[in-house]
Amino acid sequence: MKKLTGNQIIKTYLDFFIERGHTKIESASLIPQDDPTILWINAGVTPLKKYFDGTIVPKNRRLTSCQKCIRTGDIEEVGKTARHHTFFQMLGNFSIGDYFRNEALTWAYELLTSPKYFDIDKDKLYITVYTNDKDSYNLWVKLGIDPSHIIKLDSNFWEIGPGPSGPDTEIFYDRGEKYDKEKKGIELLQKEIENDRYIEIWNNVLSQYNATEGLKREDYPELPSKNIDTGMGVERMALILQDVETNYETDLFMPIMKEIENICHIPYMGQVEFKVIADHIRTLTFALSDGATFENVGRGYVLRRLLRRASRMGKKLNINRDFLSSLVDVIVNNYKEIYPELVGNSSKVKELIEKEELLFQKTLLSGEKRLEELFKDNSKIISGKEAFRLYDTYGFPIELTIEAAEEKGFTVDTETFKSYMNAQKELARKNRKVQSSMNLQNDALINYKKESKFVGYDKLGLETEVLDILKDDKFVDSSSEDCYIFLKENPFYAESGGQVADSGFLKNDNCKLEVLDVIKAPNGQHLLQVKVLEGTVTKGDKILTHVLKEKRTAIMKNHSSVHLLQKSLQELLGDSVHQAGSKVDEECLRFDFNYHGRLSDELIMKVEELVQEKIDAAYETKIEYLSLDEAKRKGAMALFSDKYGSIVRVVTIGQSIELCAGTHVKNSKDIKKFAIASVENKGADTYRVTATTDKNISKVLGEEVTKYNDEMLRLLDKTKKIVSSAKKLNIDLTFNFNIANDAPTSYKDIVTNKEELESLREELKKLEKEYNQKKSEKSVSDLSAFLSIKEEINGITTIISITNDYEISVLKQIVSALSNQLDNNFILLANVNEDNSVNFIAKSTSNRIDCSTIIKNLAIHCSGNGGGSKSFGQGGGTDGSNIANLLAEVKKEISGHHKVLVTTLTKRMAEDLTDYMREVGIRVKYLHSDIDTLERAEIIRDLRLDVFDVLVGINLLREGLDIPEITLVAILDADKEGFLRSHTSLIQTIGRAARNQDGHVIMYADTITDSMRMAIDETKRRRQIQEAYNKEHGITPKTIEKSVRDLISISKKVAKEEIEFKKDPESMSREELEKLIKDVKKQMDRAAADLNFEAAAELRDKMLDLRRMVEEIKQDSGKKG
Repeated sequence: MKKLTGNQIIKTYLDFFIERGHTKIESASLIPQDDPTILWINAGVTPLKKYFDGTIVPKNRRLTSCQKCIRTGDIEEVGKTARHHTFFQMLGNFSIGDYFRNEALTWAYELLTSPKYFDIDKDKLYITVYTNDKDSYNLWVKLGIDPSHIIKLDSNFWEIGPGPSGPDTEIFYDRGEKYDKEKKGIELLQKEIENDRYIEIWNNVLSQYNATEGLKREDYPELPSKNIDTGMGVERMALILQDVETNYETDLFMPIMKEIENICHIPYMGQVEFKVIADHIRTLTFALSDGATFENVGRGYVLRRLLRRASRMGKKLNINRDFLSSLVDVIVNNYKEIYPELVGNSSKVKELIEKEELLFQKTLLSGEKRLEELFKDNSKIISGKEAFRLYDTYGFPIELTIEAAEEKGFTVDTETFKSYMNAQKELARKNRKVQSSMNLQNDALINYKKESKFVGYDKLGLETEVLDILKDDKFVDSSSEDCYIFLKENPFYAESGGQVADSGFLKNDNCKLEVLDVIKAPNGQHLLQVKVLEGTVTKGDKILTHVLKEKRTAIMKNHSSVHLLQKSLQELLGDSVHQAGSKVDEECLRFDFNYHGRLSDELIMKVEELVQEKIDAAYETKIEYLSLDEAKRKGAMALFSDKYGSIVRVVTIGQSIELCAGTHVKNSKDIKKFAIASVENKGADTYRVTATTDKNISKVLGEEVTKYNDEMLRLLDKTKKIVSSAKKLNIDLTFNFNIANDAPTSYKDIVTNKEELESLREELKKLEKEYNQKKSEKSVSDLSAFLSIKEEINGITTIISITNDYEISVLKQIVSALSNQLDNNFILLANVNEDNSVNFIAKSTSNRIDCSTIIKNLAIHCSGNGGGSKSFGQGGGTDGSNIANLLAEVKKEISGHHKVLVTTLTKRMAEDLTDYMREVGIRVKYLHSDIDTLERAEIIRDLRLDVFDVLVGINLLREGLDIPEITLVAILDADKEGFLRSHTSLIQTIGRAARNQDGHVIMYADTITDSMRMAIDETKRRRQIQEAYNKEHGITPKTIEKSVRDLISISKKVAKEEIEFKKDPESMSREELEKLIKDVKKQMDRAAADLNFEAAAELRDKMLDLRRMVEEIKQDSGKKG
């Protein structure tokens, strides 16, 4: 077996078939031409449909090619398998009604096994054939394939609806048991199990039947013209001949892998990230080189997905910058021998990729911010709608969203996400024009050779003969229903070269027909689709023809203008301008062309003027029939390909010389007037000019300026509203703007309308600025409107208000002015702009308000961000739709008297934490063990009376600490086992937050202990019971109401009940002390069981004192001894 590079494989294959009489067809563009059923060329046969369906008969019926292909049905699988790619190269040999099975399979065997070519061991080949295809089976055996290597399968039959179909036979290469861990062997082929042992390298489709609805497969009729369609994947063949693990280790990919290694400084060892990047950048390079662009729909959306996926994989390799464009040169150098056009397009491709990747980096950051916002939702669920938005808008794959969600303890509604995805796919499907992917091969049309002479260049009507009538794919003698007809002499132009077909009528004494369409038959005749209006049309009848003159004349003017337009563009922009498509009908002309540069309005007006000069020059239209070589030497412009015959029609109008079969005016002056309506940048250096001529100018250009006029009317209406609003505020504003109402006659008029619109926009901006400035000045000078809504909230003079369309600088002035007039204040203004975005300014002189935190929270809920300091905050967001509710929440927060308990395990930690909080301006007190009961009661009273906000202590289980205002309990070192961190103690500590409807608990720990887990589970259990009870009885939880007087009385009661001993412990013996210790312990356990932790804690302290006394007695006794 020869070890060949990818390029050598391609050359060997193509040369083999060229030697056997095949014509090499250059790879078509990846972008399908005139086929709306597919986004990409996805198979070697796809560009050859016109030959297989009989639309065109090729000069040589033997063809071979290496076709670029893209398939993107399962992008997410790329990188996970050994051979799956989005871009691949397909070698093929094709027979259009020439050779068939014997030649195709014999040549396949020879190319694969001959030492002169690939030199593969025939015993390594395995073949599948259609179960009933005895001819292929026998031929393979005859060629030398072991019968045990031939597998019959019912699935080996190629059929995609009505049309050409037939058996296919696939060739596999056996890589050996190394790639068959379960030792299944040939069973893998027999049961069609996906595997890495038997690699399909070639498929031969034997198209010999005409699949017909309603018939069994064995009853399909034979095709009049049998065809061969084959396909060999270059990447798979390279895998075999280079003897590597996966396609990614072949020379088709390894240069890319090496460059990725250089960028990320990580060696390639089969990582999925490397594979995805290499595959996707290869696809991007080829697709963009062929003229595709990044868009939000269609193939542009596919490319956007590929780039984003590759960019994300780069991040996984620690590449935190845009890098994909730097891989383009590697691909160009690796493939330029087969696809030289890559070299000239490389700069454009790199520029497009670089811009798109930078755009994605910004989008990705926005997506991450959105994800962080979603993680603030207490529901712990990311909805399917939000997951789809992340995927569709920000480029987040669902897998990434799920992964991030799991890290935060969230789940994702994947079922709803799938429904959104399916809806998107269905919409895309509906938006695509649906046609049969391969027309029914029509025996009658393919073999129809009668001459039907086109006389429409000189005549628009004549008497002629009905040559033949085609109905339901069969020739008939007559028809009284819609049908197709051939005329002996035909004046009706068939749609081709971008020019639409003629319309008109046919009439004789027996019938009246309307011509609906005219198409070219496979052998070049013009075939009329007609609607029978009256009577019956009969073969051989004489019939009068009438082409609609007004439509034809308008088409001729527009078509001749296309030629003059192209010439004018080349004269002004350079010879690099060339046609990329055109469409000509009776109303307007559309001309697409390639140009690397910017088109200004001034330049477009010059083009229009130059075309008009050529029209006014009254050039005679000269028609010549020359050989193709003569036409080229004459300088005729065309897209030279095999669609031209040996003799071509050359149309010359002044300096314009083009190959063209269309209809034209006799003299350029007949066009009369030419005008450009619009110029559109289609991306990838492609522009589209839409223009028109003569009587259509007023209509076409009028429609173009209407969109500008409509926008101007909308803006004028806005100015009226501003002036009206100003009047209500006693602000003097005036606005005058005049719009020209003349009917447009040239592109200059289009530009005038555009400039008027821009001018109006600028004037509107000035008006808005003047209005806002005067409104602001009025607001700053008169603060009464704001002062009238001030209110006392929790001892703080508060002004919270919504404004509209104020400048940020003015908002700051208002806030400062208000703050200067009020003591202990909090000012918050939320300014909603016209586009529904919102700005926030907050200022406070109260040490109980944190402006920065308030602004951050507001901004997050408005899809924005913000910050600042404790005394001043500023921020904003893009969504101000819920601003009133958000401000109400701020008021609620200020008036909430929310308090915090923090429990530590050590005195040092409690003291340090208290000191730190005081330093940063937090009102805090430390409840230490030396404080007696009455003093503790006073501290708790002060907390409830809002003297301070945070209470720090070691033991929060004491009586009197069940405070309704507590909304947060923070347990530090929750994972340190002991009395105060046992599961019982934790449950009771957690309960300190249960008296407030907003109460919650945070446990800080390095690990979750059994005690913590038990406490959490028990709290959940109790909550579920309570929630069920509330639901059953219609109870809405609310904060417990408890007066401060109640708290003081409880504390005093506890103080009176402090433990007293009948005898002073100091005078007790060791035995008396040990007995007392037992009694105290029983009292302590009983108090704890009754949840009287205050008493239990005090008894514990007494017990510890008694134990110390016992120890001292023991030590004294030891010394005496």
